[in-house]
Amino acid sequence: MKNIPCTLMRGGTSKGVFLLADSLPTDINQRDELILAIMGSGHPLQIDGIGGGSPQTSKVAIISKSLHPDADVDYLFAQVAITERIVDTAPNCGNILCAVGPFAIEQGLVPISGSQTTVRVRNINTNTFVNSTVQTPNGQVCYEGGTQIASVPGSAAPIALTFLNACGAKTGQLLPTGHPIDTIDGINVSCIDMAVPIVLIDAPQMNKTGYETAEQLEADKEFMQQLESIRIKAGAAMGLGDVSKKVIPKPILISPAINGGTINARYFMPHKCHGALAVTGAIAIAISTILPDSIAKQYISSDINMSNISIEHLSGNFEVSLNLQGEFPEGIQASIIRTARKLFVGDVFVP
Repeated sequence: MKNIPCTLMRGGTSKGVFLLADSLPTDINQRDELILAIMGSGHPLQIDGIGGGSPQTSKVAIISKSLHPDADVDYLFAQVAITERIVDTAPNCGNILCAVGPFAIEQGLVPISGSQTTVRVRNINTNTFVNSTVQTPNGQVCYEGGTQIASVPGSAAPIALTFLNACGAKTGQLLPTGHPIDTIDGINVSCIDMAVPIVLIDAPQMNKTGYETAEQLEADKEFMQQLESIRIKAGAAMGLGDVSKKVIPKPILISPAINGGTINARYFMPHKCHGALAVTGAIAIAISTILPDSIAKQYISSDINMSNISIEHLSGNFEVSLNLQGEFPEGIQASIIRTARKLFVGDVFVP
């Protein structure tokens, strides 16, 4: 048996295994095989590993000291399939990113600089840079506080994330197809790449209200097949190639907000409906609300407040602030407040 140091952390509405790159093989195939063994993939419960049997809990963060002058640490995210032996490092995960700052500080990769410490993170998956500001009073990371986020019980210390260059994270373009609206399988969609590639779909065009529960949406097999067909064709149109074995682009249903927010959304991961909303997905949706002629614009009021875009979802609201002071769209910056918590520190054992 091999034992590998690991930390289990909640980041936002996800939970994942945090590993130091130095603890893993440098060969990618060997690394991925080790990750699959750690998580127990190949079984619906991941019974022989520490994965949680859900896309929101089958996640891995690999952290190392960065050699880039604009970053303190490098963060490689891996979405680990549950029943299949697949490790997908194509996407970023903004929720897991919430815990990268605290982990890096506690691992000694970044020195504490006062009551708050800003960790400059480079996401290797997308080559994007994010500033993560962590509460560090009394010379240590503080996880306790009064900040609440939807779909997470209790409260915790706030962690502020600012995405510095999320435009065109995977494709290099905000609108990878060159159009604000494309028609796929007879459905009008907006293909947007901001923090993560997404396919924005008007819920009524799919014969949905957009207010269904995750269970109701997933139970409609015809709808789920149609959604996947659109996603795969959109991926090809966005220059992402064959995405049938990838988790990007993410399909998202939108509809009018009904609880005082800016817009309502149902986010898919991509084959299950998220109980809340992914951080990167929220940023992409927020951008769609200010893009001329996007699918979202029909539901947006003319006096939209870009400093507080509120996205309604299954378990509450997700707030995103946009800064458009730089060149549009490359200079767009997006900021959010999330929380994280350290759950376990120790060794994971694999055969």
